[in-house]
Amino acid sequence: MKKEKLSANYLERVPVRPAHIQWSKDDKGIVTLDIENKGIANRIAQKLFKKPKVSHIHLDEMGSFVWPLIDGEKNITKLGVEVKEHFGEKAEPLYERLAKYFQILDSYKFVEWKE
Repeated sequence: MKKEKLSANYLERVPVRPAHIQWSKDDKGIVTLDIENKGIANRIAQKLFKKPKVSHIHLDEMGSFVWPLIDGEKNITKLGVEVKEHFGEKAEPLYERLAKYFQILDSYKFVEWKE
């Protein structure tokens, strides 16, 4: 399988936390995102299958470190510097991991991008 090369343009993107996503941090530093399940399909699932109105998404250690740093000013490269300072070699491969993390957040609409 061919390894995808990271675009410098992608690393220059500035992530923004959406205002509608509530989140909290526990005493171990783990961040939990509280995602409200809206829409007709979700209402049907809530009624028929007892699905929750709010899903609680627990981020891993690195994701929990990065989430509070998302301020709408720092791009992924700058966030990577802080991750590297905090985690050291444990963060490697740093930018590949960060890019994948933000791709996942973006796919679930847990992050927006500053224009």
